[in-house]
This record gives sequence, structure tokens and C-alpha cells, in this order.
Amino acid sequence: MNRTRSGPAGTLSSFAAAGWKQSAAVKGLLLLAFVLLFYFSLATRLVPETYDITLGAKSEHDIKAPHQATDEKATLKAQEEAAEKIGAIYPYVALHNENLIDSILVRIDQLNQDDQVTLEQKIEIYRTELPGRVDQFIDTFISTNSGSGVYSASLFAEMKKAVQAQAYRIPEETFYKLPKLTTEQIAEMRTVGRDVVRRLMADPITDAEAARAKVAELVNGSSLALKTQREIVQELSRFVLTPNKFYDKDATEEAKVQAKQNTPLVVIKQGDVIVKGGQVIDQETYERLDAFGLLQEQRTYWPQLGALMLAVLFMLALYSYAELTASAAKPAMKRTNVDWLMLLFIFAINILVMHLVALAHSEAWPYIIYIAPLALGSMLMTLLIDVQTAMVGSLLFTIHASIVMNVEQTSLFDFRFGFVAAVVLFTSVLAIHRASQRSAILKAGIMVSLFGSFAVTALTLVGPDPDRAQLVQSVGFMLASGLLTAVLVIGIMPFFEMTFGILSALKLVELSNPNHPLLRKLLTETPGTYHHSLMVGNLSEAAAESVGANGLLCRVGSFYHDVGKTKRPLYFIENQNGGDNPHDKLDPKVSASIIIAHARDGAEMLKAHKLPKQIRDIAEQHHGTTFLKFFYYKAVKQAEQAGVDNEWTEDDFRYPGPKAQSKEAAIVGIADSVEAAVRSLGAPTVEQVESIIAKIIKDRLDDGQLSECDLTVRELNQIQETLKTTVIGMFHSRIKYPEESAVKNETDKKEREA
Repeated sequence: MNRTRSGPAGTLSSFAAAGWKQSAAVKGLLLLAFVLLFYFSLATRLVPETYDITLGAKSEHDIKAPHQATDEKATLKAQEEAAEKIGAIYPYVALHNENLIDSILVRIDQLNQDDQVTLEQKIEIYRTELPGRVDQFIDTFISTNSGSGVYSASLFAEMKKAVQAQAYRIPEETFYKLPKLTTEQIAEMRTVGRDVVRRLMADPITDAEAARAKVAELVNGSSLALKTQREIVQELSRFVLTPNKFYDKDATEEAKVQAKQNTPLVVIKQGDVIVKGGQVIDQETYERLDAFGLLQEQRTYWPQLGALMLAVLFMLALYSYAELTASAAKPAMKRTNVDWLMLLFIFAINILVMHLVALAHSEAWPYIIYIAPLALGSMLMTLLIDVQTAMVGSLLFTIHASIVMNVEQTSLFDFRFGFVAAVVLFTSVLAIHRASQRSAILKAGIMVSLFGSFAVTALTLVGPDPDRAQLVQSVGFMLASGLLTAVLVIGIMPFFEMTFGILSALKLVELSNPNHPLLRKLLTETPGTYHHSLMVGNLSEAAAESVGANGLLCRVGSFYHDVGKTKRPLYFIENQNGGDNPHDKLDPKVSASIIIAHARDGAEMLKAHKLPKQIRDIAEQHHGTTFLKFFYYKAVKQAEQAGVDNEWTEDDFRYPGPKAQSKEAAIVGIADSVEAAVRSLGAPTVEQVESIIAKIIKDRLDDGQLSECDLTVRELNQIQETLKTTVIGMFHSRIKYPEESAVKNETDKKEREA
């Protein structure tokens, strides 16, 4: 994006006259202002405010949390309360005690069938063997399941303890009844016993006695007919019934730990009032203030130093890159202090906007930060300075925004907003850098809205539990941001253009509109001059772009460079249409004064219509102090014929100047002379065109007309070549090319000479 600067208005112009634009001291002060701007902007986030607090005294005002933090004591208390709510855990254990009663009855059947064992011996065996069966059953279960990981060691210990504590003692008379049972009776008892125990053990049991109380009812309702069978089954069922729900200490402790871990942290949000005005500062409150670093006696200057270092880094990055790109693009056109002052204003405005939007953030509108018109600064830099500076500025704005807009303060940078800021800022630069109309700013704002919304949507969808309301609110603010940015840029641009004398590409395109009053006047009153100006515009634009000058400025400047001819249009040959030339009847000095006046008249007319200074400079400087040879020699000849002495010098027939002060003014002047010279030839040849262009440039160089602009000899050669190519293209139908045979003969001649 090319842009040039006209003379700053008002106060700026007086300072410029004093040479402040190139002053190293002023530049140093401006860079210091950048450091201070960055520091005070960052300090609001990075440097906590401190208070003079005394333990036991009352606070004079509300004190808010400077950033989000975890309340350790409140969190610990909440964790303890959550752990207390966890009761003792009693897992149910499927012991399958029906297998135990079945194995006992099988043993009784086997022993009863052994004729080698006497009745007394059988009774004794039952008396000694049966009581240990339950303990053996539990031990076997523990050994079988101890390595499975299903049950803890504490549960096994509690199981043995509970089973032993609630053991049932078989009555003595039952042992005397057991040897009398037959195999058929035992078979019936096995079925009933297994069923009764299975039914009772299916329910969780912590008190075995309660379950044993239900045995008689179940057995009496069974198919056993003999009283003895029912009595024995009842006693054996009571004997094998045990608790199957035991306290698990390990599981209980683990559940308490899990409850603590699952307890959400108690967070003190940024801006929450942690001390109210008039509140007495107790020990707990004092410690909380200390944890936030809000106590003045605990104040440290490390955050201030860190913020200052960041500010210096920001300034160095901006300065180094801006100077580097300026030198690379135009070695003789380094940044002036006007550039740095304008950059300072742009950064100040953009940073102010960030802070204002950050202040608007609240719990009710958590995503309002997306409405921040961050691209404002980047678009202004692109339009008013150049794309390279806008790029590095966008990078700094991205980092800055991720700090300033970090409303949650959970970390130093909010990388989510930083990502969105990067997308928005670089999109704005790419969308606006070729803008040639004001409407392009609105289009760029729409692009910012669309790409910003795309980035916000992507971040929302990849986050945990995407919320539709959150997405709608975020995208809505993002869409509004792009449109707000476009409105602000359109509104602020005239301020910078007028205050700093910036002639942007947008302004130049507006000035090139044929409906401008001066261009309409030029077209209607001096059509020949108008056509000449258009041709000069084409030539100068091509020449300027070939050497890196502002081609658009040359084109528009060419449109207006001869507007002064509208005061006396018929005194200029392009407007005479083959009629009488009024100069034939005028004194040469009068003719020269009329011709010379058009540059001054044009500058005055442009000033009256408030056109930018660069355009006025081109109109005033495009002839420099060139010499009107024709009228001078005509005056000399008339004096000789009259036999009188000359009362004038060559200076009387020179334009008053000034000489071209810029590349653009010099290029327009050369193109003006080239177009007029080529047009004066009926059917010029390529050699004539080349010769004319070379002669015009050489004459201007020898006459010192290019001594005050920064055109180099190499650039003049490039301009000469470009003008030749452009002229041949524009006047193709009028230019004679050598005959083919002539070219061939000339070539043969050169080959023979070689």
C-alpha cells in the first residue's frame, strides 16, 4: 500500500519547519513514549495494586481480587465436608453358604453309612468337627479371592472378625440325632437346607441373628415331613448362616479421598470483593491479602521490572522492523518523526479500545471481549503507512491483546483470545492492503467478521462440552467486531489524513474521479490539456512504478498538473485546434509570463480547492526552473532586428520553481515534456522517440532540475527505458518502424564491419 505525506497542517507544519521531523532527540522522546504506553497498558494486568493494611484495623474501602486464584482454606474445608458425607462402605459378598450346609450333610451321610464307627464315636466326631466348618469355609473363601483384587485386605479381616463374633453354637442334643438319619432323609434335607440358606443369604446380612430368626418359618413350610428332619435342618441352617455385608475400611478411605479430589476448587474470581469497606481485617483475611500480594509491606518491584522489560521489547521490535522495512523499500526514505508520532497515536487508540472492552466484561456477558475492534490499528497502519509495518504491528497487538484481554487471569496469556486476535489482525491486513476505495474498508470488515467467527467457532467446538448459547454469543460479538472496526476506520481515517498530512491511496483514487470540479473544468474548458494530462498520467505512473515511487500519486498529480492552463486555455497549443496562435501577436516576454504563470496559477487553484500538498507540489514543481528557449530566442531576434540592446536575461524566461523536491514531481515533469514532444511529431520513429526521451532527461539533468530530488542515475536510466516502452505502446499507430529490408541491410553492414 503506497502512501505519501502532504505538508502537515497547523501546528505540525510549524514544527516541521523547525526540522523536528528528522530530530534524533524527538525520535528518542517518541520511542520513550512507546515504552511508557506499553508499560502502563501491561501494568494494569501484570502489576498488582497494594494497600496499607493493618491487622485488626478496618479497611477503608472495598478490595477486589486482582486476578483469579484458588481459595486454599475454603477449598480444604469443602473437601473435608465432602469426605464427611461419605459413610462407611459395607460391600455385599456372595459367600454361597448353601454349599457349606450341603457339604456338612454329605459328610453326615458318609459317616452314618460307615458301620466301622460306633454311635458314640459318630456323636463325638460331629461334636468336634462341625463347629470348625464355618471358619474353614471363610478361610477357604479368603484364600481363593485374596489375589483377585475384588476385595480388600481390610474387608477380609472384618469378615473373619464378624463371622467369629456372630458364630452359632449347635445344641448338644442335635449331635445325638445326626447318626440316626438315613440316606433318603439326608437327601431330602440337603434340598431343603440349600434352598433355605440360599434364600436367606440372597439379602445383605450384617446381623446373622435376624436372618436365623427366619429359618424356622421357612423350614416348617418345606416338604420335610419328620419333625427330626426339620429340627436338624433348622439348626444346621442357623449354624451356616453368617453376615455377608462387611465394613470395608480401605474402600471407605478411598471413597473419602475420591470425594476430596472430586470437590471443585473454590475460586476467587478476578474482581470479586475479598474485603469490604469497614470490614475488620482478621488473621485469615490478612493472610488472603498476603497471598494475593496486596499488602504494601510485602510489595515487590519485580512485576514492574518485568512489565517494563516487556514494554522495551515491544518498542524494540516495532522500531527495528519498521526502520528495516523502510530502509529496504526506500533507502533514502527512512521513517520520520511524523511517522512515529502517527504510529504512537494508532497504538494508543488500539490499546485504549482493548482496555475499554476488557472493562465491559462481566459474568452476564463473558464473551463481550470478542467485540473488541482489534483490527482498527492494523487496518490504519496498512492504509496510512505500509503492509510491513502493519504486519509487525499486528504481531504486537496479538501478544498485547492476549495479556490485556485475559479477563480470567488464570495465566499470563489468554492463548485462546490471542489465537482469535491473530486471525482477525492478519486477515484485516491481507484484506485491506490493496484497497483503492472506501468501500473496500467495509469489505475488509466483513472479512474480519467471517474469519474471526470461524476461529471462535473452531475453538468452541474443540473445547469440552460445547455450549450452543456460548457459541451464539461469541459469534454474534465477533460479527459485530468486524463491522465496528470498519466504521471506526472510515471515521478515523480523515483525522489522520488531515492531522498528519497523509495522502492515502484511497484519497488519491477519490481525487482521480472525473467528477471533481477541477477535472470537470479541465475537460470542458481545455479538452486538449485534459487529454494531455491523461497521457502524462499513464506515462508517469509506469515510470514511477519502475523505480519504486508512488505511481498512483504520479497519475493523479498528472491529472491536475496543468489545471492552471484553464485560466488562459487558448495560449496553449494543445487547445488551439489548428487555429491562430495568439503568441504570434504578443511580445515574447508577455508570452513567456503567460506560459510560466500556469504552474503558479495551478498551485493556487489546487490550494483553493483544498487539494493535498503533494498534488500542489507536482503542479508547482513539474517545470522546476526550466528555460523557455523559444521565447527567449524570439525576443533576442526581435531586439536584433530592432537594433536595440537586450534588457533581459535568461532568468527572465525561466519558471520560478521550485525545482522538483520529490521523485514523483520530477517524474511527472519528465513525462510531461516527453508527451508534448512526441505529440508534436507527426509520425515519429522508434529511434526518434528514444532520442527525444534521452535528450529531455539529459537536458534536465544538465540544467540541474533533478538536483533536489533523490533520483539516481540508475533510476533515470530505468525511467528512460520505461517511458520509451510506454510511449511506443500508447502511440503505436503513429510510430514508424524501419523497413524490413533496411533493417536487414543495416544488420549485414554491421556484420561486415565486425
